[in-house]
Amino acid sequence: MRIGMTLGYSGGFKETVGELADYEKAGLDIVFVAEAYSFDAVSQMGYIAAVTERLQIASGILPIYSRTPALMAMTAAGLDYISDGRFTLGLGSSGPQVIEGFHGVPYTAPIGRTREVIEICRKVWRRERLQYDGRHYTLPLPPDQGTGLGKPLKIINHPVRSRIPIVLAAIGPKNVELAAELAEGWEPIFYVPEKAADVWGAALAAGKARRDPELGELDVVAQASLYIGDDADGLLDLGRPMAALYIGGMGAKGKNFYNNLARRYGYEKEAEQIQELYLDGKKDEAAALVPRELLEKMSLIGDEAYVRDRMQAMKESGVTTLNVTPLGRTHEERVRLIETIKDIAS
Repeated sequence: MRIGMTLGYSGGFKETVGELADYEKAGLDIVFVAEAYSFDAVSQMGYIAAVTERLQIASGILPIYSRTPALMAMTAAGLDYISDGRFTLGLGSSGPQVIEGFHGVPYTAPIGRTREVIEICRKVWRRERLQYDGRHYTLPLPPDQGTGLGKPLKIINHPVRSRIPIVLAAIGPKNVELAAELAEGWEPIFYVPEKAADVWGAALAAGKARRDPELGELDVVAQASLYIGDDADGLLDLGRPMAALYIGGMGAKGKNFYNNLARRYGYEKEAEQIQELYLDGKKDEAAALVPRELLEKMSLIGDEAYVRDRMQAMKESGVTTLNVTPLGRTHEERVRLIETIKDIAS
């Protein structure tokens, strides 16, 4: 099982990157860089590539709507080049609040667009002349939509790899099915191993039935807060505000993917109450209602024996990359946590 870590997108980035060398020495395998409505992730990943040697680097995630498919492919090829083949392209559709609110682009057909973006990226990396006739993207642009002067071009540079790994962030059944069919990896959120098969098993099976064997086994990337010790009291509660933000505030009623996931996990009543409170501005009250069981099952917080048991549950459910957030109070503590979890995973 690979061990990864996500870098936050608000403040202190240079300081955090300055600490990455220690995490790399501790055995960290891959670092994920998020992009919301923050500093862009691409410049930060380029910065990381310059100060690391072995560490894999992944976007976690780049929204499919904020860049053209060809630019997405060029960006991935460029990052793969400067990192000597250490880049993974993490893609996702984000949500209407960010895409329409911040980027001003209609949030339409996320599943169909994701499929076409992946297919176009791979054509670019293979250095094929870019001709594509899809429902959402047509290349070159047809004369009735432009000047008629577009030509089918291929990327000038030779990419380091003709197939850069793609990880697709997905939680809805159709999007999970797409990840299992087309992507090298799948990254869910709020992953509970005991409930993963019930919630996503059918979608994963349907996607894998159409999967190209050349893609290899699906890399399942699960996220978890990490603390190993007997003094973990209260640390679970640190996850309440973010869980409440996603379950309660990331979308309107009926349009919140994370709220739907909580309901599919069996927390229908709590999901409804959290959303009501959060949208009413009562964020603390909403956070207090996040089920403790949910926080426990999707975290690695406890003594070493407990963490080992949870790691085994993750592994048995199919997790192959564990993307952790170490909760040590100091940098030294966080490095030790990475060392310990890497030893457990080995």
